[in-house]
Amino acid sequence: QVQLVESGGGLAQPGGSLTLSCAASGFPFRSWQMNWVRQLPGKGLEWVSSISTDGSGTNYADSVKGRFTISRDNAKNTVYLQMNRLQPEDTALYYCTKGRATTTPNSQGTRVTVSS
Repeated sequence: QVQLVESGGGLAQPGGSLTLSCAASGFPFRSWQMNWVRQLPGKGLEWVSSISTDGSGTNYADSVKGRFTISRDNAKNTVYLQMNRLQPEDTALYYCTKGRATTTPNSQGTRVTVSS
C-alpha cells in the first residue's frame, strides 16, 4: 500500500532553515512526479513545489521561489524540501504527494512553525 511519511518539521526562527524529508513506499517511486504542498493555518492547501521523476525538472510557487529547493533520491525513495530564509508566513503543515500537483494529501504531514 502507498505510504508517504514526512519528517523534519519543527520550530525555526525567521531567516532560519529546515530540511523536510518524505519517505515513500508501496509504489514505484522513481516513476512518479513528487510534490510538496502545505496547509496554512486557517486556510486551504497550497502547492509548494514539484519535481520530475528523474529530478531534472522542478517547479516552485512564487512565494517560495529562491528560498526552497526540492530534490529527490530515487535510490532511497525519498523526496526532500530544503527551506532557507524561512518566514513566519511559511508556518504550515507540510505534506508530500505523488502524481499531479493537485493531488490531495493522504499522510500525516510535518508541522513547520516559524517564529521568534
